[in-house]
Amino acid sequence: MPQGKIVKALSGFYYVQDGERVIQCRGRGVFRKNKITPLVGDEVEYQAENDKEGYILDVYNRKNELVRPPISNVDQAILVFSAVEPDFSSVLLDRFLVLIEANDIEPIIVISKTDLIASSEVQKSVEDYAKDYQNIGYQVLLTSTIEGNSLDDLHPLLDEKISVFAGQSGVGKSSLLNVLRPDLGLKTNDISTHLGRGKHTTRHVELISIGTGYVADTPGFSSLDFTGIEVEDLTYCFPEMKERSNSCKFRGCTHVKEPKCAIKAAVESGEIPKYRYDHYLTFVEEIKDRKPRY
Repeated sequence: MPQGKIVKALSGFYYVQDGERVIQCRGRGVFRKNKITPLVGDEVEYQAENDKEGYILDVYNRKNELVRPPISNVDQAILVFSAVEPDFSSVLLDRFLVLIEANDIEPIIVISKTDLIASSEVQKSVEDYAKDYQNIGYQVLLTSTIEGNSLDDLHPLLDEKISVFAGQSGVGKSSLLNVLRPDLGLKTNDISTHLGRGKHTTRHVELISIGTGYVADTPGFSSLDFTGIEVEDLTYCFPEMKERSNSCKFRGCTHVKEPKCAIKAAVESGEIPKYRYDHYLTFVEEIKDRKPRY
């Protein structure tokens, strides 16, 4: 049987790319019976008489999957946050990073709209944040869609991989994709002056080929919770804490009230940015306050 990759899911149809062909398929009833929902990114086996009447017969094992957005086999997440309009938010970035780290996906941080920075004070703040995340070990790119050459470093990072583009509404995700592939003509909207945030323009998950890789512009990724992540897991979603946690006096230290905690000592010495630790504490409380599921 032929094989391919689901590159779009829309209105009950799955669009499977097999070489140069894209075949419109439906899922067989066996998927509903076994509670399997095909996802964009899935490698599948299918049968088809033509490009409009195919059926997915089998979904191969996934290396990972996300619920929001519904996508599988993601290699890396391009987290797009703007320098201004809306202002850079380290706490929201850290929420994204926790979710991405929990799913063993490689994050790449892109700070967009750097051409709109007018104040040197704001610029210093954004650059300081960039250095903090680089020191932690994250790859950080400062970009501008006006100055297209600033995206040159992003192009090669997309090759041979499935990348999720995610971030705040209105930060310029679709604009970035339009620069990376000008023929796309993705719809973009300005910031809503009433709400102070961007208007969502992406309505479904779709993989777009760029170079030798695929990228997904994803809706519904701006509301994040920590379902499935426990307090004891949270340390492993902060790389700078993970590498120091074995130095804590107590095994299973949550780095909140325990004495002789290596993480708190690193915060006090400035090795770990205090805002990162503050976000960690906020997330710990959020997880503790989460209503249990029965």
